[in-house]
Amino acid sequence: MDKTSFLSVDEYIKTFPKDVQRILEKMRETVKKAVPGVVEGISYQMPTFKLNGKALVYFAAFKSHIGFYPIPSGVEAFKKELSRYKKGKGSVQFPMDQPIPYDLMRRIVLFRAKEQLKKKA
Repeated sequence: MDKTSFLSVDEYIKTFPKDVQRILEKMRETVKKAVPGVVEGISYQMPTFKLNGKALVYFAAFKSHIGFYPIPSGVEAFKKELSRYKKGKGSVQFPMDQPIPYDLMRRIVLFRAKEQLKKKA
């Protein structure tokens, strides 16, 4: 991956091979469908989705996996369903040689959105 400064999610996605671009586009679509008011941008040089000005989730492509970053609470709340994946405190690695769990991702995004809306209230 080129370490340039990306200005948009489109620009980021275009730097990957077609098969990876399809996965990233589907992830992007999954997040936007789950939370229609989400605002996309680039933060930490990766696609970022914000709700009410606060980061909701991030994702990034690597050589053999897609990193999904739903902040620690998103990983913690879905610990059981995410148990088969390599995880960090606020991240999950979805191997590219396995189907990406878009439905699980959608539920995590919805959980994070509810969590943020609660904090705002």
